[in-house]
Amino acid sequence: MDDGIIAVEVAFARIDQQLIIPLQVKVGASVADVIEQSGVVDLFPEIDLMHHKVGIFGKVCSLEQLLRSGDRIEIYRPLKVDPKESRRQRAAKSTS
Repeated sequence: MDDGIIAVEVAFARIDQQLIIPLQVKVGASVADVIEQSGVVDLFPEIDLMHHKVGIFGKVCSLEQLLRSGDRIEIYRPLKVDPKESRRQRAAKSTS
């Protein structure tokens, strides 16, 4: 890899489609910079970075987070069902 350039990925998934976009970016690029550069928001216009959380390998981070070589930015969809509530409902069904 040339000095000053790192390899990263941007990942987003819907129920019907998943996408991982590999990119080469400058050292010092932020999560927001790379998401913009990836074009993922153009491909999935439902992404609203004011409401969607983002993370690196499953750990939520800010859009200002600086990236390291090999990082995978993940854009998370809002949950349709609260996981705790879902477990309660399954437990209630299994006891009836």
